[in-house]
Amino acid sequence: MHTKSSTPVRSWSAGIALGLAAIGLGPAWAAPAAAPGPAVVAMPDFTELVERVNPSVVNIRTTEKRASTAGGGQLDPNIEEFFRRFGIPLPNSRAPRQSTPDDEPQQRGIGSGFIISSDGYVMTNAHVVEGADEVIVTLTDKRELKARIVGADKRSDVAVVKVDATGLPAVKFGDVNQLKVGQWVLAIGSPFNLENTVTAGIVSAKQRDTGDYLPLIQTDVPINPGNSGGPLINMRGEVVGINSQIYSRSGGYMGISFSIPIDEAIRVADQLRAHGRVIRGRIGVSISAVTKDVAESIGLGLPRGALVQGVEKESPAEKAGVEAGDIILKVDGKAVDRSSDLPRMIGAVKPGTRATLQVFRRGATRDLGVTVAELAGDGPAPAAGGEPSPPVPAVKSVLGLTVSNLSEDAKKALRVRGGVRVDTVEGVAARAGLREGDVILTLDNQDIADARQFAAVAAKAEKAKAVSVLVRRGDWTNYLVIKPNR
Repeated sequence: MHTKSSTPVRSWSAGIALGLAAIGLGPAWAAPAAAPGPAVVAMPDFTELVERVNPSVVNIRTTEKRASTAGGGQLDPNIEEFFRRFGIPLPNSRAPRQSTPDDEPQQRGIGSGFIISSDGYVMTNAHVVEGADEVIVTLTDKRELKARIVGADKRSDVAVVKVDATGLPAVKFGDVNQLKVGQWVLAIGSPFNLENTVTAGIVSAKQRDTGDYLPLIQTDVPINPGNSGGPLINMRGEVVGINSQIYSRSGGYMGISFSIPIDEAIRVADQLRAHGRVIRGRIGVSISAVTKDVAESIGLGLPRGALVQGVEKESPAEKAGVEAGDIILKVDGKAVDRSSDLPRMIGAVKPGTRATLQVFRRGATRDLGVTVAELAGDGPAPAAGGEPSPPVPAVKSVLGLTVSNLSEDAKKALRVRGGVRVDTVEGVAARAGLREGDVILTLDNQDIADARQFAAVAAKAEKAKAVSVLVRRGDWTNYLVIKPNR
């Protein structure tokens, strides 16, 4: 409305100015020329794009054979799918189930999917088909086809199902690397079982780490229960992601949704079609993020890489010489920008392949060759450790720590060559997070063999500078930073 009303106002003003100029009052009374307004940006028209992609999007309905529940009706499948997806206990879940001879399959959940090949392969989320006894795919022409689950991968939340049909309209895949923050994207799916619903928004962020195995695309596209497994589409009509998660405190959409990048999903789907499962590599390390304080205190500079907190016994990493406290910076020359990158990069390496790790240790980098093993189950358990016995004598340092030597049995149990045990802690060391019973392996980037060396290194440490301490606590190893009093 603003655009329509502005034109006659300017015309009216111009007419007055011309009239005043005609009687000689123009210069004194004429209004100053209006500054040009901002360019009007037209909203995109999605109609042609939707008409092209919509036939490739399907509704997925799952059922399971279960006993009827005494004393109550069934939850709405959409609400039940939301509770399952986000780990919320189902209401009335404690009610006993009573089996009856005529029990029939009951609807379990509703989701979405999209056709990836004309011969009937459909991609969706693993959580959409998890636990299903029957999967029914509904096409846009209203055909309902039973599908078999080809494979599902919980770590990536990608699944592939197959229907017996040919000549189906398959989607086209886009290049996620070309996707930019701020670009328009669409979602098509079945929120609350409303089939072929289209919603639009923009890409809010890329490479969003939510703790899952894959980095996710964050958007503000409205996504609700039932949208799971549907495609995220760019303005060329290409699929760039699978709608998978929402951030919600209410159970509904709150402005933030997440999608699995399609390039990662394709790699998973290819393995599911070929093997029925995903084969990933592992090296047997427990890792955490490198903080800014730690990076600065050990001379790494910017926080990057993955801090090794534990090395599994007899693992590929231990055999390669990886130690707790190392920071893995690269895998086969590719930078590990964040700790969450490492599992994805190692997971993509074929088991049995030899890879090169660049690690940062004691102020310098070195390359280590590791033969990648196959990841099985839910991943490696933390490295086994033991409780060090409290040896004597104790030595008090200027950092507010009293430490003592480790016994040989303690070193063997912890699988370390040196280190000292913290007996008491106070002052700046306590504020840094050190505790009694911690084992200090390095101080100020120097390996610590015993309590006497620890005291000597601590005495030389500059009082005005933060000092890094590599600490073993139980099964985990981490850096702490002791900062001077200000």
